[in-house]
Amino acid sequence: MKASSGRAAMANALPQRYVLRLYVAGQTPNSLRAIANINLICEEHLKGRYALEVIDLYQQPKLAQGEQIIAVPTLIRKLPEPLRRIIGDLSDTERVLVGLDIQRTP
Repeated sequence: MKASSGRAAMANALPQRYVLRLYVAGQTPNSLRAIANINLICEEHLKGRYALEVIDLYQQPKLAQGEQIIAVPTLIRKLPEPLRRIIGDLSDTERVLVGLDIQRTP
C-alpha cells in the first residue's frame, strides 16, 4: 500500500506541463498585446514547462473550426485537463493565472 501511495505523491510533486494555444486575428493591437502578455506570463510562471502555439486565424482559418472560436484573442489550455478558455488580450495577469489554474484565487 505504501509504495503505491508514495508513487502517487511523487507524481503529484512533479511540475505539470502546460500546452497552450493562442488564437489571434492578424497583427491587430489586441492580438499583439495578447501574444506579448502570454509570453511574459509563461516565462515568469511556467518557465521550462509549457508549449505555446500561436495560431493566426487569417493565415490558418481551418484550425479554428474544431475549437469553437467565437472571439479573438482566445487562449486555450489543452493540458493539463480540463480544457480552459480565456478570451481577451490577457492583460489581467492575475485573471489569466487563475483561469489557467496556475494560481488560486486569494
